[in-house]
Amino acid sequence: MAVHVWIWLVFLCFLPLTDAVWPLPQKITYSSHSYLVSPRLFRFQYAKESASQPGCSVLDLAFVRYFRITFPGSSVTDSDQKYSPLHVDALQVITADSDCDGYPILESSEDYMLEITEGNSTLSADTVWGALRGLETFSQLVYRTDDGSYYINKSSIVDFPRFRHRGLLLDTSRHYLPLKAIFETLDAMAYNKFNVFHWHIVDDPSFPYESCTFPDLSRKGAYHPQTHVYTFHDVMKVIEYGRLWGIRVIPEFDTPGHTASWGKGQPDLLTPCYRKTEPSGKYGPVNPIVNSTYSFMTQIFKEVSTVFPDSFIHLGGDEVDFTCWKSNPDIQNFMKQQGFGTDYRKLESFYIEKLLDIVSRYGKNYIVWQEVFDNKVKVKPDTVIHVWKGTSSQYNVSLANITGAGLKALLSAPWYLNVISYGQDWRNAYEVEPIHFNGTAKQKKLVIGGEACMWGEYVDTTNLTPRLWPRAGAVAERLWSHASVRNVSDAYIRLSEFRCQLLRRGIRAQPLFTGYCDHEYERD
Repeated sequence: MAVHVWIWLVFLCFLPLTDAVWPLPQKITYSSHSYLVSPRLFRFQYAKESASQPGCSVLDLAFVRYFRITFPGSSVTDSDQKYSPLHVDALQVITADSDCDGYPILESSEDYMLEITEGNSTLSADTVWGALRGLETFSQLVYRTDDGSYYINKSSIVDFPRFRHRGLLLDTSRHYLPLKAIFETLDAMAYNKFNVFHWHIVDDPSFPYESCTFPDLSRKGAYHPQTHVYTFHDVMKVIEYGRLWGIRVIPEFDTPGHTASWGKGQPDLLTPCYRKTEPSGKYGPVNPIVNSTYSFMTQIFKEVSTVFPDSFIHLGGDEVDFTCWKSNPDIQNFMKQQGFGTDYRKLESFYIEKLLDIVSRYGKNYIVWQEVFDNKVKVKPDTVIHVWKGTSSQYNVSLANITGAGLKALLSAPWYLNVISYGQDWRNAYEVEPIHFNGTAKQKKLVIGGEACMWGEYVDTTNLTPRLWPRAGAVAERLWSHASVRNVSDAYIRLSEFRCQLLRRGIRAQPLFTGYCDHEYERD
């Protein structure tokens, strides 16, 4: 499909508001012709010419899920509320690729075409991942009238994402999030067509990842070694749950900073800090000058690379405080021996380069926070730099510099959704343009997407969902829809209705402003 397809919308004033899909497809045409969709008669079906057929785990389960989503409270045995000669009995799903057992990757196609016509409508996609995106769009096109009947308007949609990487970060170290909260987030991500779950699984406060190789990391580093950990089976459940939604799971194990919890279960990993000539009893970042550090990293990342199937691992590298390194006499001597002088960025570079070599052995690619680039660490050409700092003018300079060096970039700086303010702050996220920096067309293609971030200092399962949704939807549309989709007033109308759809689906999405939904949220 051509990347220069423009949005074509034919909105008729008498069409129901539910015809406003979120995020907005690349090309969509509506007609005033409406068709009855009977829950008793309607089926999702594999077309005969589809490469995927019954037994495809991704689509078999998606058909069941999306029947429930499209017809909430209905079953295939429900009688029709009314008869209409114009009706849609089935959605014929066609995929060109038969792979149903693999995992989505950065390069996976999510393109789809949706044709809604009388009788059997069709959904065509290159892959099952594109079919999932089309099923989500179909579910939003079906609307319910006051008499309880379901309808859909004649429509034609050609759709594909603007950016390949559309992520959401959850922080499970500062506050532990139970699996139910993670699964609910993955549900809402799929409704918004996000495709990457960035799992910031460990950090300074706690180490909830239960390592098979180093069990003391969670035994001594988690908030509680039984109740506040993610076992191997928990992690597998999250990865498989994400796969069935077409969502990649990328773990982050941030070093050399943000590792206080690591040191509780791994002796001699962290740098002893000194007060003048004596140890202070405190510890700083990972100790980069001892061989045992790299032996440990080799083993832990071998495990992580095996457990997490995605080709990417996020290696962190942000906010490394050099104070402890500077205080340690052994590190001071090492700096002299290496000719680093007093430039501790060179020591950081020394560590990061060794870590990248370790991770490369396991066939993994890596993402790092922008300080790694800012501190002039020598990175490999395929490294992805994650931009999180600064105002729009500052992060645009960072993007220009990173892509100017030929490196891929992700943007998160304007999308820290844990930062809240009174009013409609979703608009700020919506108005961001990820490639509005001085650079060539080649540079701008190196921006592979972005992520909304929900850091956990003040967020746990009690407020996670309403703080995320529908605000994260603003980021979702910016990363999926065409660059010309920028009308905030139109977005407000569509996002308000989509928020009501989220409530109907059991997602506790907070209101954008005053108003109401026909179906308000009810606790189970």
